[in-house]
Parts: sequence; structure tokens; C-alpha cells
Amino acid sequence: QVQLVESGGGLVQAGGSLRLSCAASGRTFFSRYVMAWFRQVPGKEREIVAALSRNNISRYYADSVKGRFTISRDNAKNTVWLQMNSLKPEDTGVYYCAASSALGAITTALDDYQYWGQGTQVTVSS
Repeated sequence: QVQLVESGGGLVQAGGSLRLSCAASGRTFFSRYVMAWFRQVPGKEREIVAALSRNNISRYYADSVKGRFTISRDNAKNTVWLQMNSLKPEDTGVYYCAASSALGAITTALDDYQYWGQGTQVTVSS
């Protein structure tokens, strides 16, 4: 079992920055998991924002965040981060950290992620 705990959300003005953290604990072999950040707003499906391969090499970003967000990880610290810059009101939502044991370097499919954090709220005001 892997437990994921997010932190770093909050209220920020448009154009500002936030850094989300996700710490893994439990019977974890953190380096075995593809890690990702998803976000969800009321009335909409949870969508992937960014994903990162086990070896910290392959990355995926949703088109809406390319050039503004950066995903990174430290396998020795069992932690993954999401650096969010130039935030926009449409980035508002609950951000979830997730871990996948799926085969392949990276996956963007929600159903491939077995472990989820509780979510952290990000609110960007205009």
C-alpha cells in the first residue's frame, strides 16, 4: 500500500506561482511508480496535468499547462513536485497526486493510476 499526501495548495493571484508537493509513505518502492498530477473542478472529469516517468526522464504535460508547469521527483525522498508558474484563473481546482505501476515509461490514463492523494485546493483569482 502506498499513501500519498499533497501539500502546497492555496490562494494566489493570476500570474503568481505555487509549488505543490506530494510525499509517499507506506510500503512504497517509490521509484517503481510513474507519478502524475491531476486536477478536477466541480462538474468536470478529473484530468491529467502532468506525468513523470520512473527515471525522471520522460514527461507529459497537458497543452493548457505547457511552458508554465514543471513536474519533478526525487526518488530518494519519495517526493514529487509540481511547480506552477504564470497561474491563470482556469488553473483553479483540486489537484491530486497519483501513482501508477502500469508498464511503459509513462501513462496518461486515469484508470492506470492505483494510488491517489486526498487532493489540495488551488484557487487562482483574477
